[in-house]
Amino acid sequence: MRRYRFLLVAAAFLLGVPVTASAFGDDVCADCHTNTGGEPTEIGSDLMLGSVHEGFSCLDCHAGITSIPHAPRLPDPDCGSCHEDVRDTYVQHGRGFVGISDAVPSCQDCHGSHHILSHLDSRSPVHSSNLPGTCGTCHEDQELLTRLNIKFKHPIEVYQKGVHGKATAGGKDTAASCNDCHSTGGTAHRILPPGNVESTINYFNISVTCGKCHGLIQQEFETGIHGELAARGEVDAPTCTHCHGEHGILAISDPRSPVSPFRVAEATCTPCHDSAKLNEKYELPTGRLQSYVDSYHGLKSRAGDKTVANCASCHGAHLILPSSNPASSVAPQNLVATCGHCHTGISPEKAIKSNIHAPSTGQASGWPYLVRIVYLVLIVLVIGGMTTYCILDWLRQVRNMMKKPQVRRMETDEVMQHAVLALSFTVLVVTGFSLRFYDAWWAKFIFAHEGGAQVRGLIHRGAAVVMIIGALWHAGFLLTTKGRIFLADISPRREDVKLFWQALMYNLGRSNDHPHMRRFSFAEKAEYWALIWGTVVMALTGLCLWFEAALVAQVGKGTLEVFLVIHYYEAWLAFLAILVWHMYGVMFNPRMYPMNPSWITGTMPKEMFEAEHGAAQSSGNVEKRKRLGLDREI
Repeated sequence: MRRYRFLLVAAAFLLGVPVTASAFGDDVCADCHTNTGGEPTEIGSDLMLGSVHEGFSCLDCHAGITSIPHAPRLPDPDCGSCHEDVRDTYVQHGRGFVGISDAVPSCQDCHGSHHILSHLDSRSPVHSSNLPGTCGTCHEDQELLTRLNIKFKHPIEVYQKGVHGKATAGGKDTAASCNDCHSTGGTAHRILPPGNVESTINYFNISVTCGKCHGLIQQEFETGIHGELAARGEVDAPTCTHCHGEHGILAISDPRSPVSPFRVAEATCTPCHDSAKLNEKYELPTGRLQSYVDSYHGLKSRAGDKTVANCASCHGAHLILPSSNPASSVAPQNLVATCGHCHTGISPEKAIKSNIHAPSTGQASGWPYLVRIVYLVLIVLVIGGMTTYCILDWLRQVRNMMKKPQVRRMETDEVMQHAVLALSFTVLVVTGFSLRFYDAWWAKFIFAHEGGAQVRGLIHRGAAVVMIIGALWHAGFLLTTKGRIFLADISPRREDVKLFWQALMYNLGRSNDHPHMRRFSFAEKAEYWALIWGTVVMALTGLCLWFEAALVAQVGKGTLEVFLVIHYYEAWLAFLAILVWHMYGVMFNPRMYPMNPSWITGTMPKEMFEAEHGAAQSSGNVEKRKRLGLDREI
């Protein structure tokens, strides 16, 4: 009989005569949709076996088929014709609306097409263990997320690394999956964005959402000060996700967790309790993190002790109350019980007087406080005395060096040029880096006062002008007879490469003879020309940044941003070169200890000069230098 129906349909197709679909059963559909080679045309009747729609006819869902052969493209089945309650509920998914946004998933996207299983069936794509993969079809599609301007780029990947994701992957049905947190009104067909006041992930509803599984914790949180503040509309109060995270929630025992004993103080409590804005708003004490870190408990925690007290140990994890509340774990009358969790048998007097935040706040706290004072005095006296002795010893070595025969290296004007350069450079480094590292203690100490930013800018620009004047002064010096000789002597020559190689072999132990340098060593020449380059670059970029408003129209903002990068990193290059290369060459080089005094007096000891510049008297311009009194013994 089936064969005859197929022949009849085939004949009608060839003759172009449509056949009413209702005249045939599902066998007619199977004649075309069986053994086709795979999806999407392979839709055998066995697909319906075990499905919640088993026993349904093809036309029950595909009501759009009115004749056979049917159109190549059929309209989507109208699931709402049977599931009216779902149709009325499913009008929005996140920020998208059904029928308006093309990114809203259809019924088939989540439930499948023909082999639809109950959400309680572990094989179903909407079973709790499979939801991450189902939701991830869209929520891990980076192109789709970018198009929809969804900022959370890898929610499923992050979720699967957390305790909930691992539990659902392991087949634990009671662990929270996507629908448990995002479904509003108990139905997965109503998922609202966090900005909607009815959304389960709206800030004010998060504790209720988490409380579906963690009921006792919800009760404790809402009774505590954080829950009380959130309930009255204070959006700067922390809720569950602030402390535990959103998707990638880790176990407390995991050291990466923000609520682990190792991180709870710094990662979770500190962002709020070290906030000047929040401390002022709620009249909270400041510096609590630092005082905890400096305490016995904080030091032990940083050393890896998992059992030592942290913030939650004393203040509670969820039921956090101010000390003025009689029910608070840190209320005076409850301190014996709180401290007694670790310190069994502690007396009421000791519990009340103990203050773990005292070591860094200076509050009196018995013997620990007294011992701290003794050590502070001891440190000042001992280290201060050592420092004083070292300074006196170094100064004595300088005086001894100055008593030896000297060789003139620089005249007074050259010493002054160097002083202007050194002073302006130092001021520029301090004021420049204090802008970039404004939060560092030394920057706060210098410029954190009212109007400090403006003062910093004035000093920085003033020092820049002084450096430019010093550079012009030096340029004028180079036009003099001494300056021309100086320029000739400090210019790089081929023999400098040979001297560098000899010095390298000496330092590597391949030679026992240190090379004799001329009037200026290759190190001094490299530093001088690097100084010329750096001064030009810093002056030009600095002036462009100074007069940014006038230049932006001519060169464009992009060019000025390039100048800013050059100015910043050239400053680092110059600072590190002076710190490493110059300081070693004039002070830490053993042949120069305790220092080369020519930057102060213009002279250096004859013994030091001969050790460092032994070939000076045999190099070029010797006669000219003698006539001008350069490198002469005094």
